[in-house]
Amino acid sequence: MQNSRLGERSERLEPCEVGMRLRPEVLDGRPVSCHARLVVWGEFDGGEAPDAARWRKSAPIEVTADLRTPTAIGDAATSAGRADFEAAFHSVGADGMACEFHAELEAGKDGPELVITLVNVSIQEIPHWDTNVYEASLEVRAGQTRPFTLDNLPDSFRYSREVPAYGVNGGVVQVTSDTFRTEDAATHDQSRPSYWDPDAGPVPDLSFATLATNPLPSLRALVTACEKWGARHWGERVLASRAIEEKWDAGMRQSAADEAALFEEELRRLRAGLTLLETNENLRRSFMLANRSFSDSPRISHTEWRAFQLGFALANTASIVDESADGDRSIVDTLWFATGGGKTETYLLYVVTTAFYDRLRGKVEGITSWGRFPLRMLSLQQTQRFADVMAAAELVRQKEQIGGRGFSLGFLVGASGTPNRIQRSNNARLGDPDPNDPGMPERYQILLCCPFCGSDQLRMDFDQKYWTLNHICTALECPWGGRPLPFRIVDDEIFRSLPTVVLGTLDKAASIAMQAAMRGFYGPPSGRCPEMGHGFTYAPRSTLPGPGGCLFPGCQSATGPLTQREALYAPTVRMQDELHLLRDSLGAVDSHYEAVLDALQQHYGSTPKVIASSATLAGHDDQVLALYRRSGRTFPRPGPRAGWSFWSRTTDDLSRRFAGLAPRGVTLEYATDQLTESLQRVTRSALEDPEAVAKAMGIDVSAIPRLVDTYGVDVVYGSNLKDVEAVARSFDTQIQLDRTVNAATLTGRTPLDEVRTNLERLVTPEPDFYDRLHLVAASSMLSHGVDVNRLNVMVMLGLPLATAEFIQTTSRVGRTHPGLVIVLHKIGRERDAAVYRTFPSFVDHASRLIDPVPITAKSRRVLELTFAGLIQARVYGIHEPAAIATKLRQLTKPMTVRRAFSQLPVLEQDELRSLIEMLDIQGPLDENLRCDLERYLREFYRALNDPASNAEWVSDLFPNGGPMRSLRDVEEQAPVFSRGGRS
Repeated sequence: MQNSRLGERSERLEPCEVGMRLRPEVLDGRPVSCHARLVVWGEFDGGEAPDAARWRKSAPIEVTADLRTPTAIGDAATSAGRADFEAAFHSVGADGMACEFHAELEAGKDGPELVITLVNVSIQEIPHWDTNVYEASLEVRAGQTRPFTLDNLPDSFRYSREVPAYGVNGGVVQVTSDTFRTEDAATHDQSRPSYWDPDAGPVPDLSFATLATNPLPSLRALVTACEKWGARHWGERVLASRAIEEKWDAGMRQSAADEAALFEEELRRLRAGLTLLETNENLRRSFMLANRSFSDSPRISHTEWRAFQLGFALANTASIVDESADGDRSIVDTLWFATGGGKTETYLLYVVTTAFYDRLRGKVEGITSWGRFPLRMLSLQQTQRFADVMAAAELVRQKEQIGGRGFSLGFLVGASGTPNRIQRSNNARLGDPDPNDPGMPERYQILLCCPFCGSDQLRMDFDQKYWTLNHICTALECPWGGRPLPFRIVDDEIFRSLPTVVLGTLDKAASIAMQAAMRGFYGPPSGRCPEMGHGFTYAPRSTLPGPGGCLFPGCQSATGPLTQREALYAPTVRMQDELHLLRDSLGAVDSHYEAVLDALQQHYGSTPKVIASSATLAGHDDQVLALYRRSGRTFPRPGPRAGWSFWSRTTDDLSRRFAGLAPRGVTLEYATDQLTESLQRVTRSALEDPEAVAKAMGIDVSAIPRLVDTYGVDVVYGSNLKDVEAVARSFDTQIQLDRTVNAATLTGRTPLDEVRTNLERLVTPEPDFYDRLHLVAASSMLSHGVDVNRLNVMVMLGLPLATAEFIQTTSRVGRTHPGLVIVLHKIGRERDAAVYRTFPSFVDHASRLIDPVPITAKSRRVLELTFAGLIQARVYGIHEPAAIATKLRQLTKPMTVRRAFSQLPVLEQDELRSLIEMLDIQGPLDENLRCDLERYLREFYRALNDPASNAEWVSDLFPNGGPMRSLRDVEEQAPVFSRGGRS
């Protein structure tokens, strides 16, 4: 209604109009044809029953009128149709209600804009009638119009910035060249990609089986197809012709030429990788065995690669073979591909190939790949995928009689999900896992099923003889034969065994400053314990490790020698998942720890290859330079047109339908409850009366069970925990259905065993629909690494602040089947309101609206936080091994460090020089950082050499506190006191 009680905010919060904004070709006052359709609600006497109906919807009201338009900006708005509307309302008994069509010219950045709306001009109150109108739509035949240009996006030779019309308080669709119609929801359909462009010719045989036996013909065909496709779409003549036809400016033409050159560089790398596979027998064999592992795994359902996955492997083969610090290992290679495309399997192929090559080149033990995930809750599904392939690779290794220790997997997340260590009962603290508690092992099950046979018949066991927490498959047909699975989840067990591949949270990098046993993540262990099953040894301690450096509780044995060159132990690959999340303070802090990890590994004679992955990148090269002090490149390069490259091409198949809504007059929580209740009600009606629902949908009734299985789970996503927790409470109290609604919560606070159980129920639902999970309230934990084909309906509570989060989150639905994403805009927020006005364009261009990652490695505040960790990491990683080698004691106490620094010697100026070089703060603009570093180091040495110091531990000597316990500990911690003292 006009004159809303909400004043100037009524347009957003209680709108009285719906319509569209157009750019007419001419301004001659011509009339436009307007047609409206709506309903109203009236009160009636439904009887005395307490649940009797009180309101009735009218029959549809339809009005058509010609509306004359203004001819110049500043002219008075025009209107039409009021009398016809009043008559239509009178016919249903709603006397006093009225609507009309309005037209107004406004100044826009590109010229006059014509705003045509259907306006509710009813008086504010009419007895027995709701004076709002519902199900309102407006169709306008406006003549020829010009498109709008999205002004927050730059010109690009790939993308069109044109938008035919903007909706007013809703969506708008172009029906014909001169006709537009409003929609209740602003909608956009997202197409599903194909992973091979028919323009490239026939698809080569990219099956696992063929590549495991005779890979070269298929790989040659792939490279040849890429060459031909590039000539057809990136050729100079092709770009010159497009420049003329599409009226590119000089900047667009130069950008296209630059991208063509990057495509040629990518093609050069593919050719080089192919040549290496042709000429290097060990590399080719490793690649074939990796493919055989995928082919043999009972847990992998698909049988062939997508072209881009093999392309990434080809483009990066040089980094497997060339170990030099200035070769391909000096470049960070990022796999940049849309979510759901298969990034995890892509770097798995690279990692497994590298693992086989490591064994063939003489690396018989130690870590091949250390994969880090930035979220605190590492995805259990991604861990399962790694376990599945590594198990298959181990069986292949055994059959091929390749020497070295067996392939294994480590899960390094620390006390938030798994034990740091398991102490003997007499040494355990309150809350520590008790090795004598028979129920303890079950609390730490990580794997969802056996990676060797796929059975879910897993049990947990703690073996006190070998002091290991084991997953054991009890299926009789399992090829692993009931032995403990090669999967370690306790930190100390990972240090003792150094699994071939370790997956962990990024936070654990902070442990290099607190755990001498982290040496295996950048260099060699101290040795190996001669006792069976005890594993690698590290610097000795008074308790654990014992006097010989063994982490097995109570072991008193002296350490024994290592079995290979020291330089081979460090990880060959450091893999960073979801690179875009390393931003702000987390990215800045991590950059210092990346620097010290590199320095420590180079001290022991090797350089790791850094690979990364992301689906949402902006400012990649600057981010990589800040994080790793290396240049970066992405694979695959985008094609010459939006959604069209050699590696993928959009199709006509629907992937997701986005619907933007702006609830008016109700809270988002209420709107969410109504939506989820309606969605569940529809699903249950399909179960209870499948024939009627099938008839209404025009489908065969036999399809109903599959549809219920595919669309029977609704996800409600909130970008903050407050929203998620409010929704979870509403699930229990506000949704009114005859049968129980089963709900789950997935956030960073959800216990790991509960996450595992919920994922199992989602992936393998109970036979009876009413026993299944129906609703899931989720936070950002869901937005990365969760791949459940049954998640196909999502309600999003407001827009996330970051466009990258919007893309990552919404991609969790519609992975296999068409998905529906309903975005409830918090219309009172400026950003939500702005996006809602252009919602279809926002979704279409979301990848171009990602903000560059804010990160700097050269922050004085960050240096203040990381300084202690950098020094302590060097003490544990370099100086302590040197001290022990010269018969000095371990460096944990100030007195022993002081003695070692004096005798080795470790001079203050040498340390300063090493730190400056390590952090790359040698430029003229880094003077303040160097001064801070010099001051911190001087204060540390002064405290270390102070004979009157009462510091008990080395960590007590640092001017700004000890090493960070987590890379996220960027705020000053407040001490908490109980009545008994500090806690």
